[in-house]
Amino acid sequence: MQIDFHHATTYVAARLAGFDPADADIIAYAAQYVDDATSAGAIHFDNKAMYQRISSAHKMLDKRNAEALANHLVWIPFHFLPGNAGMAADQNPDGAFIEKIICTPDSPIAREMVRQAIVEKEKPYGLQRLGVAMHVYADTWAHQGFAGVLHPVNEVENAKETGKSGGFSKKLSTILNDFLDDAIPPLGHGRALTFPDMPFLKWRYKNYQGAEIVRDNTALFCEAANHLCMAMQRYIAGDADADVPGMDAGDRQKIEDLFLSTTKDDGEKRHAVWIKAIKSGAFSFGGETIAYAGKGKGSWKEQALGTNFDLPVHTFKEKFMQSNWKRFHDAVQAHRLHVVHDLLPKYGICAA
Repeated sequence: MQIDFHHATTYVAARLAGFDPADADIIAYAAQYVDDATSAGAIHFDNKAMYQRISSAHKMLDKRNAEALANHLVWIPFHFLPGNAGMAADQNPDGAFIEKIICTPDSPIAREMVRQAIVEKEKPYGLQRLGVAMHVYADTWAHQGFAGVLHPVNEVENAKETGKSGGFSKKLSTILNDFLDDAIPPLGHGRALTFPDMPFLKWRYKNYQGAEIVRDNTALFCEAANHLCMAMQRYIAGDADADVPGMDAGDRQKIEDLFLSTTKDDGEKRHAVWIKAIKSGAFSFGGETIAYAGKGKGSWKEQALGTNFDLPVHTFKEKFMQSNWKRFHDAVQAHRLHVVHDLLPKYGICAA
């Protein structure tokens, strides 16, 4: 998924769940920032304080540095959460170990990940942690069938668009065939480029086993949006097992309409359409103005450090300790620790 979903749709889901605009903004920013937090390492301050951060994304996918990019500590906990084929912790799918780490929508692993964000909601970084979890949870729908490792399981063949989106200047199959094998390694859904992330796309392809996979991204993204709303309703209730209603029919229909009508292949352009729709009052919570600055002026990093650049030494200010940027990095570290060291081993998965 791209910024239109991870930021704008997540904001809508948070507001419909019952969060106020300020908290919904934090959740949505954190959800998108998972894709933009590409820097790691220590931040040094002039008072000798230091803060160590990790990255939750990579800057690019290129065959020349595919091995370096095959970082299980990034892809597996943040983008391609293993699904154990949708089975419980005491069960194993048929076949090799790789079958356990293929991403599966709304798997028991994914639900346990969300549960932990709810259990730890009182942490100072609780909202940021929820945003991170919402990113990963949503991606289990878009990234299903792929794994966050370099492996033939991620092969894509004979991809064809089955709808008439008009979102591409060339046929989908032509675009894929221009790039497959020669340019993109079988890491995640790299062989399918960004097509699993396009909310308007209907398409099909043959997977590594030769089975034909039919995908209706719109239906998948609508389902994901409603599940995000329900997860956030449970977060507000403080009960991971609460019976919650999700979105009402009118708001769900508006989300579907936006997915289907915004057929640009550029996520930033689709994001702009969503921002305009939210401002116009398209949803039941009324008109609101939101924005996202992943870097530069107005970004969380600039607010926390006074600059978007990594300086040898930064001026320490007390507000850093309560900054959204620090709390986001606290959240991604807590999330990764739980997923890699507690959650996946419970399912017999040692993948990072």
